[in-house]
Amino acid sequence: MKSQLLEHIRAELRTRLERLSKAACEAHAAATDPGSKAEGKYDTRSLEASYLAAGQARQVDELADSVRIFETLSLPDFGMDAEIDAGALVEANLNGETACFLLVPSTGGMVISHQGREITLLTPESALYRKLSGMRAGESLELPALTVTEVS
Repeated sequence: MKSQLLEHIRAELRTRLERLSKAACEAHAAATDPGSKAEGKYDTRSLEASYLAAGQARQVDELADSVRIFETLSLPDFGMDAEIDAGALVEANLNGETACFLLVPSTGGMVISHQGREITLLTPESALYRKLSGMRAGESLELPALTVTEVS
């Protein structure tokens, strides 16, 4: 299942990168278009367009880095008694509901729908990633109210 999940994430990242790259190109074109030149000292269209283009270019770079990371990423298998670590797929009871998390090196916060489950990607920058690391199935946290039910 993890190899299919990883392929699904790669495909989603490539799709997002393609869409964002197109938007960044359009923003750049708008910022450099002679028609967006200021018509007066209070006209900030050109400045706003250049800020948007710069921000989108940064997002494209970050997403391209994530695509490169995931292209070479492999996810190890974990036994039911294993400690949670990088690459673990964790199923947990979170405030009375089932939640799934995948501990990965980048793209934290992204939610993937895979085989009928919503899986949230967590990175080491996430407090929840750090709290889950080292836990095992059956162990609990108080804040958030979470019990690990499965590690794979």
